[in-house]
Amino acid sequence: MRRFGYNLKQAFVQMGRNKGMYFTTILAITAMMLILGLFFVAFVNVNLFTKSIEKDYNVVQVYVKENTKAEEVKALTESLENMEGVEKVEFVSKADALVSLKDTWGDNAYLLDNLPQNPLPDSFNVYVKDKDAANRLAEEAPKLAGVEDIVYYRDTIEKLAQLSRFVETGSIVAMLFLIIVSIIIVANTIKLTVFNREKEIGIMKYLGATNSFVRAPFILGGIIVGIVSAVVATGLTHLIYSRISGIIGEDVNRILSINFVPAEQLSMVLLVMFLILGVLIGSVGSMISIRRFLDK
Repeated sequence: MRRFGYNLKQAFVQMGRNKGMYFTTILAITAMMLILGLFFVAFVNVNLFTKSIEKDYNVVQVYVKENTKAEEVKALTESLENMEGVEKVEFVSKADALVSLKDTWGDNAYLLDNLPQNPLPDSFNVYVKDKDAANRLAEEAPKLAGVEDIVYYRDTIEKLAQLSRFVETGSIVAMLFLIIVSIIIVANTIKLTVFNREKEIGIMKYLGATNSFVRAPFILGGIIVGIVSAVVATGLTHLIYSRISGIIGEDVNRILSINFVPAEQLSMVLLVMFLILGVLIGSVGSMISIRRFLDK
């Protein structure tokens, strides 16, 4: 424990002697972690949106023409129920649809109170067994008498799935690139610090200091840089994400009935991820930079 305390003290001493280099390194790694953090929150939310909308794969909304008679609605119900792959047909009156819309709008529901008449049509929620049945229903339902239009989220879901895969791939590539660049930056910073203490290290080794004893303060310095960068990057990502979700979160919820992942929840995951990443970057970069000096 005493040895660790000594090494930690030496790490802070050498950081104090090279404040400019270490500060620049922290800024660079923080910026890279911030970019990675924004990629991460984008991927998490896009993935959430995709999974939420995928639930609508088994529901096709069929809108009924205005002034359709009750007998025609009944006949349409039977036609939909008899289609292959249909599990359940649920009629939604225009009055019920307006109530549901007001619930979705929440505090802004009062905007619907002054409408001269209910603009929403009667409709059916048609539940199907699988995507193939939904595709088949989407093609056949518009041909039925009394059907005005249908709403099926197939194209939206497929585009969101593609976007999710793109963001996921981009996040992995960005993470690998940023980790490599960060390790190089830390290695160069530590290397410059070692240059400044090269004679001192030579004397220490001449007096019998082991490689691990010489190496420890530099590795701790790199780890400290990684930890500080992780904490700062997490705070900045939390701030930016909170602002964005606060500005557009209600609109997204009103339009898609989907909420952003809470900033606090994501920030905790990011902090753990960044701390692990920071320790990895700092220790690996330090070991790479000092290795050739200890091999002399």
